[in-house]
Amino acid sequence: MHAAALTELVAALAAFAAGEMETAAVHAARAAEADPASLLAREAAAYLARVSAEGKRAVYVSGEAFGAFIRGGGNVPLYEAVSAALRAVYGEYEALQLLDIGVGDGLALLPALTPQVARVDLVEPSAALLVGVGEALEAREMPYSAFNGTLQAFAEASDGRWDLGQATFSLQSLQPHERVPALAWLRARVGRLLIAEFDPPDLGEGLSPARIAQVADRYERGLAEYAHDGSLVAQGFLMPVFFGYFDPTAARTNYEQPLAGWERDLRQAGFSEVQRRPLYNYWWAPCALLDARV
Repeated sequence: MHAAALTELVAALAAFAAGEMETAAVHAARAAEADPASLLAREAAAYLARVSAEGKRAVYVSGEAFGAFIRGGGNVPLYEAVSAALRAVYGEYEALQLLDIGVGDGLALLPALTPQVARVDLVEPSAALLVGVGEALEAREMPYSAFNGTLQAFAEASDGRWDLGQATFSLQSLQPHERVPALAWLRARVGRLLIAEFDPPDLGEGLSPARIAQVADRYERGLAEYAHDGSLVAQGFLMPVFFGYFDPTAARTNYEQPLAGWERDLRQAGFSEVQRRPLYNYWWAPCALLDARV
């Protein structure tokens, strides 16, 4: 993004954070004019024009847009790499008892399943997603159980033991003070834990131009992967998430951290060995698999 456009984007985000939507829309429009080639400037201008006219409550993350996002762009090779890495680990066992934390719709789990998996227990806060994964497992005649809730709630309700636990992009929802206790609970109940996560830089907080420039650069790349879909993903998912980084009124649900932080937390929780395996250079940040053993 050109320097003049970035200056206007910074001003737009400052106005957005202050609740001054009309001013934010004006600055975003100027950013798009300053750099017509910038997908981020163009989509931000369209998004803020809509917010200014309709209010933030009318602009949300749509299910259709998220579905197009997660099954398109760099997510295709990303999840292929994650599933392949999981599948390789499953092959090391003869009869695997598996715990999947935050299974989502099974995008990582289902393609990874091998005959070595004897049973899988699922933890997922979304009841609707659990139904779909359960139906897929039943079609494969795979024994399973499904817990509709958070990892913390599951920990209170279960005293099970598993050979292997896994979490693919789901532990980001743990607040910093929750991480080590949750990982310590897992250490006592799984022989091994796999965590697929991104390795972002520490972007900090607030509206500093340096932070905005880093986030903007990543979103420019991400938007380019969906430039063919008529802005479905941009307006229905990526822009709401982008502006959510800078919205002081939004309830925070993501507490992403660099992989070094996860490695530190795993060791503090009692895992004696933690290995990192690079998987895919995703537009937001590189992805790797952490393999932690008791």
